[in-house]
Amino acid sequence: MLLLKSFILGFSVSAPVGPIGLLCIQRILTRGRTAGFVTGFGAATANLIYASIAAFGFSVVSSFLVEQQLVFRVIGGVFLFYLGIKTFIKKPSNTAANLEGESIFAMFLSTFVLMITNPVTILNFVAMFAGLGFEQDSTSSLVAVTLISGVFLGAIFLVDHFKLCCKLI
Repeated sequence: MLLLKSFILGFSVSAPVGPIGLLCIQRILTRGRTAGFVTGFGAATANLIYASIAAFGFSVVSSFLVEQQLVFRVIGGVFLFYLGIKTFIKKPSNTAANLEGESIFAMFLSTFVLMITNPVTILNFVAMFAGLGFEQDSTSSLVAVTLISGVFLGAIFLVDHFKLCCKLI
């Protein structure tokens, strides 16, 4: 039951179509399903790290990330601005499945960096885990791993959902 709840949580955390969702959709439409999946996998990996920090209660790491959130937001904003300018200047692709240019690893890494520079996400996970009744002090590591796995699987499922939706277009 906890795996299902955390799966739904992971899906819902990743579902709002913000800059990362739009980047994922754009890459699916312009570079193909593999590029979209790798982009979403980068975002899901960043969520996995933040969910791990929240679930295992790494208070030192989470405090540092929250204290330095302005720096991370500036870095994320600059990176997002760079991606926006790069996308704006680039000519539209004539083929939908062109995977030339940016490598698969670069697509993963760019999305991962963009997601990991938003340390407020850790606060979201802490609040959501508390809403599920999860308290790090009173539960085992197995429960934390189950919770984190469900969040990750839910986020990956959403990426697969994006692929399906874009395939139907």
